[in-house]
Amino acid sequence: MPFVKHKLPCTECGGSDPVSQNDDGSAYCFSCNTYFKQYGTSEVQQDTVTDFTRYQPRQDGASFNALTDRSISLETAKKYGVKSTTTVGGQVTSHHYPFFSNGEQVATKIRKQGKQFVWQGDSKETGLFGEQLFKSGGKFITVVEGECDAMAAYELLGSKWPVVSIKSGAQGGARDVKNSLEFLESFETVVLCFDSDDVGKKGAKDIAKLLTPNKAKIMTLPEGYKDPNDMLKDRKHSTFVSSFWDSKTYTPSGILNLSTQLDAYRKLQTETKDSIPYPWHGLNQKLEGMRQGELVTLTGGTGLGKSSVTREIEHWLINHTEDNVGIVALEENWSRTAEGIMSIEANAKLHLNSVKEEIGEDNLLETYKKVFMGKNEGRVWIHAHLGVNHLEDIFSKLRYLIVGLDCKWVVVDHLHMLVLQALEGDERKAIDSIMHRLRSLVEETGVGMILVSHLRRIDGNRGHENGIETGLSHLRGSQSIAQLSDAVISLERNQQSEDIVEASTTKVRVLKSRYTGDVGVACSLIYDGETGRLGEIPCDDNYSAFDGDEL
Repeated sequence: MPFVKHKLPCTECGGSDPVSQNDDGSAYCFSCNTYFKQYGTSEVQQDTVTDFTRYQPRQDGASFNALTDRSISLETAKKYGVKSTTTVGGQVTSHHYPFFSNGEQVATKIRKQGKQFVWQGDSKETGLFGEQLFKSGGKFITVVEGECDAMAAYELLGSKWPVVSIKSGAQGGARDVKNSLEFLESFETVVLCFDSDDVGKKGAKDIAKLLTPNKAKIMTLPEGYKDPNDMLKDRKHSTFVSSFWDSKTYTPSGILNLSTQLDAYRKLQTETKDSIPYPWHGLNQKLEGMRQGELVTLTGGTGLGKSSVTREIEHWLINHTEDNVGIVALEENWSRTAEGIMSIEANAKLHLNSVKEEIGEDNLLETYKKVFMGKNEGRVWIHAHLGVNHLEDIFSKLRYLIVGLDCKWVVVDHLHMLVLQALEGDERKAIDSIMHRLRSLVEETGVGMILVSHLRRIDGNRGHENGIETGLSHLRGSQSIAQLSDAVISLERNQQSEDIVEASTTKVRVLKSRYTGDVGVACSLIYDGETGRLGEIPCDDNYSAFDGDEL
């Protein structure tokens, strides 16, 4: 049945123009693979389930067979769990592709004759086709554009290397890969073998941009072949393998001739770099807020309130932006981190059992819901490390938070816990390597990152616990911390003072500000022992009352 209308919007995936409509009113979305019985209505041919454990695919007479229409063997069909229906004469009439979530089949994509697709179950939470078959890690994994191409490429590679497929076509490939980014990142090399048309080439590049630089390779098929399945039909095994090894590492263009960039420069002048205010007026005067695409290092001596400051900032970002926020706290479990943020909301030390008992379980749960659910549903993500903190795993999780979960702000607490995972005898080299990786991640993704770092021990009678003035040279381990940070904020407090007010007051000093160049003491924060909150004390006569609700 020919399409009579093209480039229509999709109500299922939100695409502006991926739908084509038939003359009988039905339509198909080439982005999310949704089939509309009657376009323009809510009638979608997809059985949606919410209880995955009860999902049972309708077999409709399907069984394991060689997919003779696509030259795919019975062994490969069984490997990928693909069943099919056939006529009495053995002609294949439909394919049934299984899709999984957390190791359990929750959906089936059915391909009928005429390239019509129908979904059973809920496809939104599923991984890539074939993902459940292969363990994370290893040298190579190949990503292709369709289910039959995945099985064909697997056979062409001698049934030895992992091959998976996106589920929504080339235009929706980047969205599919985001859900499986951590899995793909675990491999040394990701080979992208998409159709050789313009849509396929663009889709491969969109996915390559999501992966760690130099991880993605783009495979070019020989002239005359559109996809791996075409090559399998012609039994071009050796030719496909040669093309596989000839895959080229994806390198984004980025070398510019400035004489050709006048229009682009004019456009940049009309754009402003948005900033989010800090919770404290003095810091905003020095730094003019915090910005995405910047790496801010927060430092201070042991016990001087770095955790209290980061929790105030985390709570502030949740309450004063609509952005997703990611937290990687490596010295405490996720529930302690969550309670620290909840404590800011409740103005109470919720980590203390005595305070919890006084507040009561109902109020505690209501605070949790207010901070992390409701209007903040799906916005706050915490790295639950469970005591396992391998460096590569942490960086994989960081990338997943930023790219896969769209976190615009990430707090990493703290640098030297990362160093412990990489340390092989030279702390300075380990810090240099980690700081360059963090800086590259910020530059590549545009995330706003707040990094907590420690100070080195100071020779002499006075240390940081006695309120000594800090400098960039006090940062522990390497000059790269100061060099690669956009801003460095230090905390100073004489916690040994006999004066209770002085012992509870933290001086906030800006050691570096690449954006404004303004350094020096910004303000002081006094700790309220009853609530655990930090209140600002102005450091100049121009200070005026600061009402966060005005932001």
